[in-house]
Amino acid sequence: MISTHGLTKRFGSIVAVDSIDLSVAQGDIYGFLGANGSGKTTTVRMLLGLVLATSGDARIMNLRMPQELQRVLPRVGTLVEGPAAYPHLSGRANLGLFDAMGRNGSRRDRKQRVTRALEDVGLGGVDSRPVRSYSLGMRQRLGLAQAIVRRPELLILDEPTNGLDPQGIREIRDLLLALHADGTTIFLSSHLLAEVEQMCTRVGVLDRGRLVLQDDLSTLTQPTGRTYVRTPDVQQVRALLDGHVESFDEGSVLVRVDDPAVLNHRLVTAGVRVSLLAPERHTLEDVILAATHAGSDRIGSP
Repeated sequence: MISTHGLTKRFGSIVAVDSIDLSVAQGDIYGFLGANGSGKTTTVRMLLGLVLATSGDARIMNLRMPQELQRVLPRVGTLVEGPAAYPHLSGRANLGLFDAMGRNGSRRDRKQRVTRALEDVGLGGVDSRPVRSYSLGMRQRLGLAQAIVRRPELLILDEPTNGLDPQGIREIRDLLLALHADGTTIFLSSHLLAEVEQMCTRVGVLDRGRLVLQDDLSTLTQPTGRTYVRTPDVQQVRALLDGHVESFDEGSVLVRVDDPAVLNHRLVTAGVRVSLLAPERHTLEDVILAATHAGSDRIGSP
């Protein structure tokens, strides 16, 4: 659905995006991650033809961008750098105008499509007040409604839960998962790792303009080879598994073993009280920190 080869963007002497090769397959929920200033939004804008690449190639649905822009955009729903709207019009009126500019769907069904999209994003009860009076969260929901109103084959979303409270984030997550279940491929940039871990099937990580990581989420978060055991009998476990215990505290032990089932049998046979036994897995946060440069945008005092 999305592929790039050597995609690069320079602003003068600054390389914002440095020769990246993205690979997003049909049916993916692809999480595009990176710190502020890493080049995520610039990449998204190049994919959609909003910014011209300095060099390299970008394709959506195997059509070159921006050369095939007119053929691609009717099949894609987008939300990039916040929603656009006429501030003096209501959300419903804005969505109706947006739908009218598209090529998908008949005019006869427009009202139904608009109502369904508003309900899907939690704005079903919106009144006639103008968009300029909307909160940030309501504007973000309206932007998402614009992205999905024509039920696109592909969604490209830049920070889709920006400005939403925890309940709103959960609602949008459920909506995106439902759209994916209906066949929509989703490409979203986000800094919320917990949301990405709950939704995405594939992940790409940008660091200072370079794609430093791209793989299936299940591969990145595979087991570490160690098993976590919660037990009040820590000292007994240490004595029983001498040489295999890597760390412990007053209520748990981290053990390196080949087979957790064999470990569980050995502990139970020895009379150890076990309340939890689970393989330790790599977290997405740990994987990203290992793949990227240490640091943040924090500025300390001299």
